[in-house]
Amino acid sequence: MDAESLRASIRNRYGALAVAGGSCAGGTGGCCGTESDPITRDLYSQAETTGLPAAAVLASLGCGNPTALAELRPGETVLDLGSGGGIDVLLSARRVGPTGKAFGLDMTDEMLALARRNQAAAGVENVEFLKGEIEAIPLPDNSVDVIISNCVINLAAEKGTVFREAFRVLRPGGRFAVSDIVTLGPVAPEVRRNVELWMGCVAGALEVAEFERLLTEAGFVEVSIEPTRLYSAADASELLAQLGDQAPALAAAAEGKFASAFVRGTKP
Repeated sequence: MDAESLRASIRNRYGALAVAGGSCAGGTGGCCGTESDPITRDLYSQAETTGLPAAAVLASLGCGNPTALAELRPGETVLDLGSGGGIDVLLSARRVGPTGKAFGLDMTDEMLALARRNQAAAGVENVEFLKGEIEAIPLPDNSVDVIISNCVINLAAEKGTVFREAFRVLRPGGRFAVSDIVTLGPVAPEVRRNVELWMGCVAGALEVAEFERLLTEAGFVEVSIEPTRLYSAADASELLAQLGDQAPALAAAAEGKFASAFVRGTKP
């Protein structure tokens, strides 16, 4: 599948999820599966979600909590790549305070509309949602302090371009701090080929060493990848249930290969 076809498939899936309010109910799946998915569950504390619109929480289709990872400070400017329903943007806006700003970037009109409704419901003013692709960030050079992302970069067909764009828009000393899915060794070709798994945040995941190499080539230093949640074949069976008879073989091929991770880097 070429890059534009992949983007169209992902855009259609996430547009449908946004129209449904971000809910994964009924088996429609989210970034990483269903509401009971081991990837997406239990990512945010009750203290963090208190005061946020229910639609923003339902649309939290990620694999980690990058706002906690990034250690955001008052007055900073933050950019969330693939901001979806906006939960990480709203949490970031709280952390950077009224003197800071949080941008959300998404390519899906329906998700942007949902995120803006969630912003209005939350009454948060230091937020701006932008339409665009993470391979071509619509912000000037050296304009943000921190880049976050939540289980989105693995969906990109051109990951090296994503990292170069992230490096470009960060100010010197800026931080790259994302949650993503990584692979812990070779992955069977049949898993890589399946587009449903791309839209489930699995097939497009980078191997740890490749992730580190691409970030370093983009110019980042102090690169580190910290796996936080390892997925078993049983976890994969739940994620792959929508694929019917193919699920058992694909789950076995994924055993011990996938994990959520915190990924960090700094622009010199």
